[in-house]
Amino acid sequence: MVSLFGKRRAPVVLGLDISTTTVKVLELSGSGDGYRVEAYGVTSLAQDAVIEKSVQDVEGVARAITTVVAQSKTKLKNCAAAVAGSSVITKFIDMPAGLSDDNMETQLTLEADQYIPYPLEEVAIDFEVQGVTPDDPDRVEVLLAACRRETIEARVEAIEAAELAIKVMDVEAYAMERAFGLVQGQLDIEGDSTVAMVDIGATMTTLSVLTNGQTIYTREQLFGGKQLTDEIMRRYGLPVEEAGLAKKQGGLPGDYEAEVLEPFLDAVVQQVARSLQFFFSSSQYNDVDYIVLAGGVASMDGLAELIQDKLGTPTLVANPFANMAVSSKVNALALSSDAPALMIACGLALRSFD
Repeated sequence: MVSLFGKRRAPVVLGLDISTTTVKVLELSGSGDGYRVEAYGVTSLAQDAVIEKSVQDVEGVARAITTVVAQSKTKLKNCAAAVAGSSVITKFIDMPAGLSDDNMETQLTLEADQYIPYPLEEVAIDFEVQGVTPDDPDRVEVLLAACRRETIEARVEAIEAAELAIKVMDVEAYAMERAFGLVQGQLDIEGDSTVAMVDIGATMTTLSVLTNGQTIYTREQLFGGKQLTDEIMRRYGLPVEEAGLAKKQGGLPGDYEAEVLEPFLDAVVQQVARSLQFFFSSSQYNDVDYIVLAGGVASMDGLAELIQDKLGTPTLVANPFANMAVSSKVNALALSSDAPALMIACGLALRSFD
């Protein structure tokens, strides 16, 4: 059985997040009761190297990994990476309590074809015992996860070509949940509150809803910051690199804010509202207590306030490093700016402390 969650104890690992447009790395160490940021880096990927979180150009991704590892100055060679939640099938199964891991693995392998719509030789599967079944103390609830091997293998091939060793292959939603534990204390909420984590990347927006710090719902939608870049390119005739820089650094014509930026921010608000409506319509919930924004788009000036104003729900931009020490080798200002986009990398780096 190929380890998909990587739930077994891992060595110290570098958190490696391969998204659609960037590769991000993060190294954490223990510091007293908390953590310290030892190294981090972010670099861009060539266009279409990754499409909708699926690696298309292994060599291009490997080059980007090599670049960002050198940029970060980390010495770590072991890493934890993740696949997108949409590429993973999960199923909760009740099994007899008291089974050894080997016996449970054997039984799950025999039964897996009931739950997985692909030939077993084409998938990597893994499992984790969640706890005793509420209505039967003689049985346990087991989370079974399966992912197509080709999805994992393309990532592994790129990572190994960059001369790193993959020790953990996780699922992005679980990495996000782990990083949320660092943000939860910044929210003015009770422990059993319901929080919507909205990760807005370049091409994909992922809504994860957590209650008691546990993910109860996740959904991906095609929407992201690339739409703003594309509109800047179209309206002002700029190539993609210049449009991306102008979006971050300014210098666009005077009509940019009213004609381009404000409509995009309104579209983000609509997307968040629509994602929440999907959740409400498929669950017993009709409200969330807090919205936490992650991803590259989250750090746009005024976005959190706009969402809070329009939706009437307290909204915060994620910063998992707010209470962490930072190595003198790390640019603390750049880290703070990149923090919302580093949530998955952070969740992966935390695997060092499982």
